[in-house]
Amino acid sequence: MTRSIDYGNLMHRAMRGLIQSVLTDVAQNGLPGAHHFFITFSTHHPEAELADWLRERYPDEMTVVIQHWFENLEVTDQGFSITLNFGNNPEPLYIPFDAIHTFVDPSVEFGLRFETQEFDEDDEEDEVEDEDDEPAPRTEAEVVSLDQWRK
Repeated sequence: MTRSIDYGNLMHRAMRGLIQSVLTDVAQNGLPGAHHFFITFSTHHPEAELADWLRERYPDEMTVVIQHWFENLEVTDQGFSITLNFGNNPEPLYIPFDAIHTFVDPSVEFGLRFETQEFDEDDEEDEVEDEDDEPAPRTEAEVVSLDQWRK
């Protein structure tokens, strides 16, 4: 069996680390200047926490905006919790980093998009082999063009 470097998963971890670093800085120092974020995530991720009425309204994915009003931003190695305002109703959310589909900061035309993966990181490390001793297929990393967020 041949061993190979899994660039796709390494890139995803690095991009999630970037999001973690950015959100940690915002939690400690607030949003600088005109920076703000659009974060789209899977609402059916098993570790995502959101109010039942939000999950019913957004059964697959949801985009949140971190800009003018947010509270209680706490960042961990696995994800972040935040309280956001939905029609004058503050709602706490927990968003795991591996539930994030896109992270965009339109103020500087920066964006990341993650491919949907059918397995979690534990599955990646415990790679299943088929009868021919071939590694199970993996999703590939996607090169993201920032042009779609340019004005």
